[in-house]
Amino acid sequence: MHWNVLTALGVCRVIITLLGVQKLPPPPLSLSSILYRVRPVELVQRLLHIQCYNLRSYTPALPTPLLKAQGVVGLGSATNRALLCGGGLLHFVWTPGLVASSPPTEAMRKAAMHTGSPSVAIIGTSASTVKKDVAGAAPVKVQWKETPLSVLRRIFTVLFALAVAGAVLAAYIASYQIVWDSSKLFSFGLYGAFLIFHLVVQSFFAYLEQRKMRSQKLECSYTKTVALTISAYQEDSNYLRQCLLSVKNTKYPSDKLRVIMVIDGNSADDRYMMELFREVFSDDDVGCMVWQENYHTWKPWEPPGSGGEGGGLQLSTIEALGEMYHEVPLDDPGKSEVEDLILSHRCVCIMQKWGGKREVMYTAFKALGDSVDYVQVCDSDTKLDPLATLELVKVLESDERYGAVGGDVQILNLSESYISFMSSLRYWMAFNVERACQSFFNCVSCISGPLGLYRNDLLQLFLESWYNQKFLGTHCTFGDDRHLTNRMLSIGYATKYTSRSRCYSETPSQFLRWLNQQIRWTKSYFREWLYNALWWHKHHLWMTYECMVAGVFPFFVTATVLELFYKGGLWDILWILLVIQIIGLGKALYACWLRGNPVMVFMSLYAVLYMTSLLPTKYFAILTMTKSSWGTSGRKKIVGNYMPLLPLSIWWCALLAGLGYTVYKDCQLDWTVPDTRREAVYLICGSAVYASYWILMVALYWFWIHRVCGKYQTLEEERV
Repeated sequence: MHWNVLTALGVCRVIITLLGVQKLPPPPLSLSSILYRVRPVELVQRLLHIQCYNLRSYTPALPTPLLKAQGVVGLGSATNRALLCGGGLLHFVWTPGLVASSPPTEAMRKAAMHTGSPSVAIIGTSASTVKKDVAGAAPVKVQWKETPLSVLRRIFTVLFALAVAGAVLAAYIASYQIVWDSSKLFSFGLYGAFLIFHLVVQSFFAYLEQRKMRSQKLECSYTKTVALTISAYQEDSNYLRQCLLSVKNTKYPSDKLRVIMVIDGNSADDRYMMELFREVFSDDDVGCMVWQENYHTWKPWEPPGSGGEGGGLQLSTIEALGEMYHEVPLDDPGKSEVEDLILSHRCVCIMQKWGGKREVMYTAFKALGDSVDYVQVCDSDTKLDPLATLELVKVLESDERYGAVGGDVQILNLSESYISFMSSLRYWMAFNVERACQSFFNCVSCISGPLGLYRNDLLQLFLESWYNQKFLGTHCTFGDDRHLTNRMLSIGYATKYTSRSRCYSETPSQFLRWLNQQIRWTKSYFREWLYNALWWHKHHLWMTYECMVAGVFPFFVTATVLELFYKGGLWDILWILLVIQIIGLGKALYACWLRGNPVMVFMSLYAVLYMTSLLPTKYFAILTMTKSSWGTSGRKKIVGNYMPLLPLSIWWCALLAGLGYTVYKDCQLDWTVPDTRREAVYLICGSAVYASYWILMVALYWFWIHRVCGKYQTLEEERV
């Protein structure tokens, strides 16, 4: 039996390779591993290196076990099997000599759609050409079926994206001036007008969505079960306590709500988080477990001491294989314990082997299976509003087309530093203007990790592909929330935002740690931008338009700044700074009106922080895209990463060099000429206005925010 299985697997491997479905590396298993008593379905996964979605063996005693992909029922005869892999349905021959030729069923098409495939690939082999020898594998026929409407929509979306990019590029390159004075010291061009138009349109639709959210009175049936999952890693005990207490006080029926906290780490240093969980939920149905592994570290086919990290046995003869035959358990016994614990207790805390945040989230999602209707995500540094869960559930219940919804994330430690305060303002703008606008068109680009709710049946469909995401050959660990959102968008479901659901999350208050956070977010943004582009045609054109504008904006800003510092004069540099400040003040005043809080006026200072710090780190993020880590997480032990200072140093040196060069050029001018004397007057007046504005705003910040609000928040924290 084992050799029949091995031959069939070899045929399958060559067929998939010829298809180009996935570039397959050599199998990590030695031949000795084949003789371990494991289920054939597991061998398929390990030898073929493909992403199998919830494959289960229903008749493990048979040479041709019945395989079933979740969401796919009735796939033909016992020899025609299907694996859900990489966005299509792959039919392959399990027993050599038989033909996989059954047409795709409606269930198969549905499953393919839910993995993000626009069509279904049907692979057939000829019985006369399939040999038991691996080298004699038959050629494969692939048929892709797609509706004409889908093709037209794709073409139109691509043309629209190119038109937007071309319009922005043309406006920038042409440098056409719409308004200017007689001396051309003041001017306003077409590119600037386009950016202002974008901000006005975005603000308008954000206002419409906010008005709709405030006036809409959604009902909740209180029948949907929710699993509230918390991801924790070296969390500060004060933040974690606030998080757990807020979860405990959530206003949702306790018989419909489960609480699952998974800790990334199982050492003695991590145990304080489990003890805190026990303490907070001591009067509830609590289950706790320390798992020595996680879902992806259990490898019984790699005996200890066999050499190397993988540890696979290296035997060269068939005789040696027979000597090594023995039985091993296929699954980690701890995995069943974890799943049983989560399904049998309302409040569960799991400590598992370190694997990163995505591994932690995967454990909660996987163990839950289909036991709940909705899954809520939450970070361990997040304090939930009592009505946060309820408001999210209301949105998903209101429309079956909504696949996920996110809430308003505000800052818990806003008065700790200038960085945390500016982050609080930026957060409000990002959620209540940018994502509110996206929500108007049902295409929110990122359901933020601290507060989001997903339909569990949909989440389970793409769980494996989400976890196994790779970029440039590297397994992705950061950007888990953005990729979850992208997966939901890829299957055609809408994503929403509601400001009625709120939470308060910790943000870095130190400049260096904040930079590391921004770099990690920028990496995931550009990576997911490329993935998101594949599904623009499934959603409103606003998603295409906004992605194109936001995607190219940093590069145009960089080019503009460098051109001004090296080709312009001192007045040109000052004029662009004044324009940026005026636009920023306009946005800030609009935010003050929309929020009803004058504190948003300080948002006008964020532009300088973006230009001096965030802009250069975007290029560093692109260059280090494949480097993965928890980034800023882990408040208990903060490790300094000084690499982000490198791009800042280069950027500041370039700007200072350009400024020095510009000063040198202007010193060579004849300042007795009327035009240059007028420019000197403008330069002096503009500098005075710019400096006065900053002095005023810094003074307001120091006496109003730093002193008054800082004392108030300290009292609030002591009370909590």
